This record gives sequence, structure tokens and C-alpha cells, in this order.
Amino acid sequence: MMTGPARHTRFYKDKKHGKVMGVCAGLADYTGVDVTLMRIMVLFAILMSSGSALMLYFLAGIIAEDKPAELAYSNEEDRQFWRQVRASPTKSAKAIHSEFRAIDRRLADIESYVTSENRVLARQIDELK
Repeated sequence: MMTGPARHTRFYKDKKHGKVMGVCAGLADYTGVDVTLMRIMVLFAILMSSGSALMLYFLAGIIAEDKPAELAYSNEEDRQFWRQVRASPTKSAKAIHSEFRAIDRRLADIESYVTSENRVLARQIDELK
């Protein structure tokens, strides 16, 4: 029952790693908090609210969408990247832009080296033909 495209920046229930409805696992994934710590915090909130937080938990379990399979992380680096994006999208975009500029500079250096006139290299290539 997807209403739009799957996005890494949305909250999803994580039934694959969840115990009851996958809400705590989804919250842990979304916030970057350890899932065990998240479960303890939710349990504490339920106890401190005399059970009214339990309604919120089940409401979140009913309303939130399941995490789509295509959003599964391939490795820990991928997981950390998306946590950073959720925490600070602007900072993440700047970091990506900076990394692309560095790659572009390195490619320009390689291109400059390859296309520069290097008589010895040109002679060696001609000898190989």
C-alpha cells in the first residue's frame, strides 16, 4: 500500500528486524540509535505514561508503512550515509559536492598527464605498434 516512491529519508516500520510490529526497529534505523536502547526507551515511555504511549506505539504500527525491500542497506557504510542524510541533508549534500569536486580534480590531473607531450612515452608507444 505504497502511496509514493520509496525514500531513505522517511520513517518506515522494520518488520525484518522488529519484535512487535517493527516500530522500535524502524525508529532505531531512522534515528541511528541502537535498537535495544530504543526498545528500552519505548518501554520506559510506556511505563512513565501509564500506558498511554502504548496507544501511540500501536497507532504508529498501524499507520507507518513497511520498509520497502529496495531500501535494504548493502553494507554498514551505506547505513551510516543515510543516517547522516536524515540528520543533516544540507551538510550531506555539501560533502557529496566536495567529494565530486575532488574526484573531478584528480581526473583533470590524470587527463593532463595522459595528454601532455611526453616524448619518451610517445616513442615507446610507437615502438609497440
